[in-house]
Amino acid sequence: MTTGAAHLARRPAWSCRVCDTAWPCAAARESLLIEYAGNRVTLSVYLCSMLYDATSDLHALHGDAGPAPRELYARFIGWVPR
Repeated sequence: MTTGAAHLARRPAWSCRVCDTAWPCAAARESLLIEYAGNRVTLSVYLCSMLYDATSDLHALHGDAGPAPRELYARFIGWVPR
């Protein structure tokens, strides 16, 4: 993780402000797991709200050419440990 820099989403493209990869990037995921340690349900609710916003933003930017729902689910929710 980059020291001193928060890996936050750059909207409406939903790329990381630090590393410019798809958010949540690996560093953001690591930070979120630490921040929400022991509270997987709250992390999942937060990520669902981010998924909702990202779906709207990315559809407005790309229309039907944007990421598929399956890809967005994997990106925002699918990585959370069970």
